[in-house]
Parts: sequence; structure tokens; C-alpha cells
Amino acid sequence: METERRTENLSRREGDILRHVVHNYIQTASPVGSRYISKHFESSLSPATIRNVMADLEEDGFLSHPHTSAGRIPTDQGYRYYVDYLMDIENLTEMEKQAIQEYLGHTPDPNELLRETSKLLAKISRQLSVVSSPHLSSGIFEKLELIPIASSRLLVVLSIRSGLVRTIMMEVGSEVKREILDGIAALLNERISGLTLQQIRDTFAERVRDVSGEQTGLIRLFIESVDQLFNDEKDEKLHISGTNALIEQPEFVDPANFRSVIELIENEDFIVHLLEKHDDSGRNYVITIGSENDEQRARDYSIVTANYEFNGVRGKLGVIGPKRMNYSKVIPLVDHVARAIAKLLIP
Repeated sequence: METERRTENLSRREGDILRHVVHNYIQTASPVGSRYISKHFESSLSPATIRNVMADLEEDGFLSHPHTSAGRIPTDQGYRYYVDYLMDIENLTEMEKQAIQEYLGHTPDPNELLRETSKLLAKISRQLSVVSSPHLSSGIFEKLELIPIASSRLLVVLSIRSGLVRTIMMEVGSEVKREILDGIAALLNERISGLTLQQIRDTFAERVRDVSGEQTGLIRLFIESVDQLFNDEKDEKLHISGTNALIEQPEFVDPANFRSVIELIENEDFIVHLLEKHDDSGRNYVITIGSENDEQRARDYSIVTANYEFNGVRGKLGVIGPKRMNYSKVIPLVDHVARAIAKLLIP
């Protein structure tokens, strides 16, 4: 119980020394000793006094003591306390914001914009950067078009009010004249326009029940294929950048750790899962550190994500890196870029 209490009530001296350890370890990836802190940060305190404070912080779970070094490094609990109570956010300068706007603003295509966003995040943060495409399920359906491709194939084009478009190829039993297709499209648009894709999936059969027996059989086919037509899961795209930056971090020089990085990067489904686990908590960004990640494979990493939202649809972006990432710079970067692309995606 004592450790629980002290996670919120470190003394000022304890907090200052923990901050020094975190700052220096982020910069050097080397354990931090009491003599170094006394010389560079706390000249009024003797190395012995600092060593005693560091021992107390270690006992309470904020620092750990590698066997091969006299110095100490932050634990997951130490990083969490630092992020929650000690960190000073380094907000982006107006010049940096302008540079980001200019870099991203020249790309009108949404998919290209998300790809460029991933590259930009990786370049600035020096971490693995991930940007997911927006989820269409929450977007407002605007209209569909039915375009004949061949005698037995039909292209269904779904337009979402946010400006996004989804296309699905369907096999049909026989050729249907264009004017009939236009009539069916008009009927469907009248009955489902203004709903979310989720609402359409849940209520489609009931909304077209009175015309389900029309002669072409298309309405019946639509009822049977509603999950395929109005589900955006297969359209999710993940843009990943910064692989080299991540594997060059000192934490991953060891061959075993290097393999874990490669396995992480090559498993897009796992990365999508990590992003989806990052539900918002009343603010735009979310941070999980090491053991706070539910997945065992993610416990060597910290993850900072933010939502971007425009016209009712939402996607995610973020960075994945070692627990020794520079949180004070990464957090405002992720938050700002998320807000910036949300504005750029509005048609």
C-alpha cells in the first residue's frame, strides 16, 4: 500500500531526481549515477544524499538497478509518474507547425496524405510511425451507384458524406439493363441515405422488405451481401514508416530484441490490434508504457496514439518506440499532426 500512496506523493527532491534520471536516460540510454546528477543538476546535494534518494525511489518501484552498472534506470512506473506529474510538454513552435502544414498540404489524395503523414511522423520522432485509414462505419452514407462492368459483374460505388468512396465488385446472375440499375440505385438511396454503415447493416433487410422480390433479384442479393457491402473492415489500410529508426535504437541492438522488432513490423494485424486497444480517455492522445500494454509482445515498447476525425469518420495515428522515447516531444507532435490531417481531410 505504501508504494501505491507514493506513486502520487513523491517529495519535490524525489521528483527532481527522478526527472533527472529519466531525462538523462532518454538522451544516453545509459544508467544514471548519483555522482553525475550531483555534478550536472543538483550541485547543492552530495552524491551520498542523491544515492540515498535513488535507493528510496528504487525501493518504491520508480527506478531499477542493472546488475552491471552502479547507475539506475527508470521503470515503467517511473516513466508513468514522469509523464503524469513531472514532464514539461515541449509544444511545437509556429515555424514547426507551418512546416508540417506545408509538407502535408500539397497532397490532395486522402490515401497519399495518410502515407505522407506516416513518413513525416517517423522522420520527426525517429520512432516507428503508424497511420490507419479512417473507419467508414461511423460515416454518414450519401449515395450508391451501380455500374455494369460485364454481363455478370456489377461495380457498387458507395459515397460517404466525408468525401470517402468505397467500391465493391459483385457477381450477378445475369445482365441487368442500365436504366433498371439506375432505378434500383435511386430506390436504395431514398431508403438508406443519411444513415451510418452500421445502421444500414442492422436495418437493411427491414427497409427493403417490400421490394425484396423484384424481378432482377438484386435486392435479394443485396440483403444477402449486406455485411460485405456496408462493412469497412477490408478497406482498412495501415501506413507504417520508420522501421530503420526503430531498429537503430540501442535497446534493439541485441539479436533477440532485434527479432522482436522485425516480428512486430511484419505483423500488421497485431499493430492494428494495438491501435484499436488505445481507446480515448477524454483527451485526444493516449499513452501506454511497457507493462501497461496488455499484449506480452508489446511490453518492451511505449505507444502514443491520437484520433483524427472529420465529418463523422475517425482514424488513428501514433508512434511505437522504446520506453525511453522522448515523451515531452512525441506527445505534442502526435497530437498536433492528428489535428492537422483532420482539417486537411475535410473536403
